[in-house]
Amino acid sequence: MISRDNIPNTRRWVVKIGSALLTRDGQGLERAMLEPWVAQMSARRQAGHEIVLVSSGAVAEGMARMGWRRRPQTLHELQAAAAIGQMGLVRAYEACFQAHGLHTAQVLLTHDDLSNRSRYLNARSTLRTLIKLGVIPVINENDTVATDELRFGDNDTLAALVANLIEADLLILLTDQDGLFDQDPRHNSDAQLIPQTRVNDPLLDAVAGGSVTGLGTGGMVTKVRAARLAARSGTPTIIAPGRGEQVLSRIGAGDAVGTVLIPAQEAQAARKQWLAGQLQARGRLVLDAGAVRAVREQGTSLLAVGVKAVQGRFNRGEVVICLDELGQEIARGLVNYDADEAERICGQPSSSFQTILGYLDDEELIHRDNLVLM
Repeated sequence: MISRDNIPNTRRWVVKIGSALLTRDGQGLERAMLEPWVAQMSARRQAGHEIVLVSSGAVAEGMARMGWRRRPQTLHELQAAAAIGQMGLVRAYEACFQAHGLHTAQVLLTHDDLSNRSRYLNARSTLRTLIKLGVIPVINENDTVATDELRFGDNDTLAALVANLIEADLLILLTDQDGLFDQDPRHNSDAQLIPQTRVNDPLLDAVAGGSVTGLGTGGMVTKVRAARLAARSGTPTIIAPGRGEQVLSRIGAGDAVGTVLIPAQEAQAARKQWLAGQLQARGRLVLDAGAVRAVREQGTSLLAVGVKAVQGRFNRGEVVICLDELGQEIARGLVNYDADEAERICGQPSSSFQTILGYLDDEELIHRDNLVLM
C-alpha cells in the first residue's frame, strides 16, 4: 500500500497550483511567484519525474488585465475573465519553462471531455504522448465553453480527474495552507497537522473548510473531494504548503510535507473496481484460444490478431465483452477502436493497422489496464 515512505518511488505526478500561489492579492500573475515553481518542476523533470501541471490563475490574470477588483459573479463575466487571462498564463509558463530547456503544451478540458468515453481516450492518448515526448502539459478547464459555474469545475477536481485519466502515481495539491488540520488553525491555536490518513477517514468531512483568500473556488473541502476522486484509480494525494521552501523537492525526497491522503486500495485494484462500475457492454469480441490464455493467464493486453469475430455496434472507448469460442465470458474492457474498425483489423497484427485503416491509434484492441477479468 502506498504511504509517505514510498512517495520517492513515484514517477508520474499531477501538480495543481492554486491562484493564491501565483498572484499577489489577486493582482494578476506575478512572474516572481511563478518562476520558482517552474524551477522546482524542471528539477523534478530532470530527476526523472513525469510532470503534468494543472494551474489556476487565469481568472485572476483576466481580472487584473481588465482592472476588475472583485471576482465576477455572473457566468459570462467569469468566462470572459478566464479567456482573457489564459493568454497571460500560458505565455508566462512557456517563457519560464523555455528558460530550463523544456517545452510546454496547453491543454483545455471540460468535464464532458472526461465523461465521453471517446473523448476521454483521445485526451488520454494526447497527454500520454506529450509526457513521452518530455513536454510539460499545462492543463486548465475550458472555462469559456463550460455550462456550469466555474466553482463546480474547480481545478482541484480537474486535477483529480486528470490523475485518473493518466493513471498518475501522485496528485499534489499545492495550497496556501500547511496541510490539513484536525481543527481550523485560524481559530484554534491547538490545531494539529494531520500528517497522513486514508481518504475515507470520516474525520476529513468535519475538518475541511472553505476558501480563505476568496481568489480560488474552494478550500480544503474541494481538496478532500479531489483526493477521493483520485483514489478511485489508486492515486494518493498530498495537500502541500505552497509557501514552503523547495516543497516539490522535499516531497520527492520523502520528507514529511503537508498531509498525505492514502487510497483505500492498491492502484491496480482500485482502477479495476472503478472500471467495473463503468461496465455497460455495447458489443462482443470472440477470442481464439491463444488470446484467451494470454489475457487470462498472462495478464496481457488484447491484440486484434487474437480476435476471431466482432459482434454488435460500439464506439471507441465503450465497453465490450470478451468471449471464448464456446461463448463463455472471460473479460470486459474499454475498446480502442469502434466496431467497423475492429471488424477490419480482427485477426491482423498491429503492424498492418496503418495499411488497413490509414492510421495507428493504439497497438492493442484493449489495453490490459482497461481490461477486467470476469
